[in-house]
Amino acid sequence: MAPVASNQAIIRRRQFEISRRMNLIVGGSIIALLIAVALLSLVWTPLPPAKMQIIHKLQLPLAFGILGTDQFGRDVLSMMMVGCWNSLSIAIAAVAIGGMLGSFAGISAAAVRGTYEALLMRACDVVFALPPILSAMMLGAFLGPGRLTAIIAIATFMIPVFARITLATALQAWSRDYVLAAHAIGNSRFAISVRHVLPNIMSQIIVQATIQLGLAVLTEAGLSFLGLGIAPPAPTWGRMLADAQTYLALAPWLAILPGLAIALCVLGFNMLGDGLGDLLDPREASRVRLRNHTPG
Repeated sequence: MAPVASNQAIIRRRQFEISRRMNLIVGGSIIALLIAVALLSLVWTPLPPAKMQIIHKLQLPLAFGILGTDQFGRDVLSMMMVGCWNSLSIAIAAVAIGGMLGSFAGISAAAVRGTYEALLMRACDVVFALPPILSAMMLGAFLGPGRLTAIIAIATFMIPVFARITLATALQAWSRDYVLAAHAIGNSRFAISVRHVLPNIMSQIIVQATIQLGLAVLTEAGLSFLGLGIAPPAPTWGRMLADAQTYLALAPWLAILPGLAIALCVLGFNMLGDGLGDLLDPREASRVRLRNHTPG
């Protein structure tokens, strides 16, 4: 009976490993597909996304083009492809800016501590009190709606998110023996932060950035829905949703398709972030190794 029980335990462990990796595989596949579509839209679309053909307006999917046409006769598939590029490019730029600034602020606060750390946390509280939509409305009053306004608004909200995550993980790293040893031999706090703290918290920053990309896509869609994103006629998923409101009874696919694209993109980033969290978490890796060496 012992060999049978041992084989069953091995099978259960392998099934558990497959399920743990499923988020990474599925999420990565979804995001890879969306990125491929976004890059393809830069060089090819079935029709120019801004081309109007009133005679073919509100055509059903497959009746004229793969995904039909909108109220102006524009090809929905072409608009979806270009909208994928616009949404992803804004989200990636905003998260990159917010991640770099927030991570620098968090690591600096962990190294300096004291008044600087307290001021940083209060500044984060102030930013959290102003969600991206309100920030974009204020920025739009000065800069006007557009790509830059959306990027700045989303990045501003991302800075305190990364600052808090980085500060918390950096403070844990500063309590480690190898960091204390580096400080004892005379290394400056800046050098320790760059050489020892940052490499050891980079996995948490990457996971957080992946998850925040999904939130950034959702926020960009909200800004475009309110007219605060990229100016027309450049298509975005959020504006396609806004334009489809009037035609829900006549052409429901005009709202369903961009809504599904947004949901799929957010789901992909969340699943990818969860999968990367399992993959890059050293504590989870050690638990897996312990299970694999434990007799059934």
